[in-house]
Amino acid sequence: MRGTQNFQGAMFSYISLEERVPAKHPLRKLRSLVDALLASMSAEFEAVYARRGRPSVPPEMLLKAMLLQILFSIRSERLLVEAIDYNLLYRWFVGLNIEDKVWDHSTFSANRERLFNEDLARVFFERIKYTAEWAKLIGDEHFSVDGTLIEAWASQKSFKRKDASGSDDGAPPQGRNPEVDFKGEKRRNATHASTTDPDARLFKKAAGDKSRLCHMGHILMDNRHGLVVDVEITHASGTAERHAALKMLKRQKRKARLTVGADKGYDCRAFVQGCRQLGITPHVAAKAKHSAIDGRTQRHEGYKVSLKVRKRIEEAFGWIKTVGGLAKTKLIGHAKLAGQALMCFAAYNLVRMGSIGGWWDAHHV
Repeated sequence: MRGTQNFQGAMFSYISLEERVPAKHPLRKLRSLVDALLASMSAEFEAVYARRGRPSVPPEMLLKAMLLQILFSIRSERLLVEAIDYNLLYRWFVGLNIEDKVWDHSTFSANRERLFNEDLARVFFERIKYTAEWAKLIGDEHFSVDGTLIEAWASQKSFKRKDASGSDDGAPPQGRNPEVDFKGEKRRNATHASTTDPDARLFKKAAGDKSRLCHMGHILMDNRHGLVVDVEITHASGTAERHAALKMLKRQKRKARLTVGADKGYDCRAFVQGCRQLGITPHVAAKAKHSAIDGRTQRHEGYKVSLKVRKRIEEAFGWIKTVGGLAKTKLIGHAKLAGQALMCFAAYNLVRMGSIGGWWDAHHV
């Protein structure tokens, strides 16, 4: 017998959100872990909020909402709030009941500098790293390092001379989106800067590639399970990768001599000597000519293993750009981008920890 539609809006609901979320849904274990990590950050949250005034949206809810945006590739905060409003799974994850009103999307912008800054994002990132170290998912001997370009939220037309107001020729601007001809013009970071994002730099990754306004992100990866252990955001330049790598290596607490794998872009005397001064063995892919890596390093079996394992670092970059939405940032400046990058890599570590067979079940998370 064919059924008929007989929809009538119910005035009351007797089903809780806990019953609607499947028992084996992966977000269940993730929420348990994230709630425990955020509970340990209570002192940090208290320090950035006033003791008097109107109660704000709980910072734990906002941070969990930001994780949802990264994990489910939601492209804007306006769409994120809309999805939380009608998606019962998202409501359950952030801690809202069915009848609770969702906050406005402008709440994220209002809390950008206070809550989504580099300091608090790094605290959350470090809490996840400490959890992975406690579970022995991170080693303290073998690492890999690399950098990637993150396109800035600025157009080529915003890249103008520093000593001129308006357009490059000193003429007043012609409307909001004027016609500009860059042919035959030499534009360099020394003489030009973006009026939209002053921290962005004109850079191209290789000869023949197009130049673009971008930032540079750097990570240090543990070779055991491919978890990210450190993140750094810098200006895009030819030497930024090597300087950021040495800076991140200095921050590592080590009990034994470390090894660090890297591609040929790190094969220079300054980086190799810098690693050796820190007591770190550089396992850098050697150039065909004028390599700074000598035969003593290349003859060891561990050198070949490092060169093979270091390629796993591209998985982290690929994930944050395709899933995390960090191929092109929508934020202006290094301070905001650093917080966004740390949250993206924190989410990546959570996903990767969950993919390690049976870890969450074994540790009762």
